[in-house]
Order: sequence, then structure tokens, then C-alpha cells
Amino acid sequence: MINAQWDYGQAVRLTRNVRNDGTYPGLPPGAPLVRRGSVGYVVDVGTFLQDQVIYSVNFLDEGRIVGCREEELIGADDPWTPSAFEFRDKVRCGQALPLGGEATVPQGAEGEVLKVVRDAPGGVAYHIHFDCLPGRVLQIPEPLLEATGPTD
Repeated sequence: MINAQWDYGQAVRLTRNVRNDGTYPGLPPGAPLVRRGSVGYVVDVGTFLQDQVIYSVNFLDEGRIVGCREEELIGADDPWTPSAFEFRDKVRCGQALPLGGEATVPQGAEGEVLKVVRDAPGGVAYHIHFDCLPGRVLQIPEPLLEATGPTD
């Protein structure tokens, strides 16, 4: 078996939102299951396609046991900085952003989160692709962004 980072009974924290991929009974595909930042306990360790470690994690507060990939978990005591947005979230620019002295990203421009940078100087920042700048990715501090709709 592949070397697993966590063992039975260990507390882990989820680093991204988990939705139903269609295998969780009683909820429609795409329904939110467990929110990022939640802490749970490893109840089983297995593999998927013989090369990915999958942990069954019991999230007591949510009352759910959910399968999680190793890259979706950190130790429960590891440093954790909550963020307003996550990978693939749609965001809007809260103010015009200059790039090279010009307001290149107008206020209200919409984009998508490509990466969360939790250890950025000054707090959480994001790699954002704005629709108005095809092919460009900018690192934007969290306070300059707004949600485009409800977040889960």
C-alpha cells in the first residue's frame, strides 16, 4: 500500500470545500458536504486507482463521513488561515486596479480564483484570472475582492 500521511484516529483539517460527487447517498450531486477548515478524524485509509491515498474522515460537527484525498487535508494543529474564497470561486474586483500605471482591471470586473495564497505578506491573497485580461493571472489581496454571488 502507498504510504499514508495520517493514520486511524488522527485529527485532520479540510483545506477545500467538499461537494457530493454523486457517491454520497441522499443528497444531489454538487451539494455541499463539508466546508473548508472543518476538523474531522480519520476512520479508514484506502487507495483509489492504486496510486492515490483516500481517507474516510468523520466530521463530527457535520455528522458526515466523507472520502478525502491526501492533498485536501492538513493536520488539525497545523497553521490554518481562513479565506473568503476558494479555488474556482467567481469574484468581482471591488475597485479599479492599475497595472503599469493604467487602470487595467476596472471596478466590477469578474474573474475566477485559480489559487489561494494563505501566506502572502499582509494576509490572504489570490491568483485571479479576470475575464478582461485573457491569458494574464494577477495576485490580488482579499480585501480588494467581492463575491459575485452566494458562497457556500
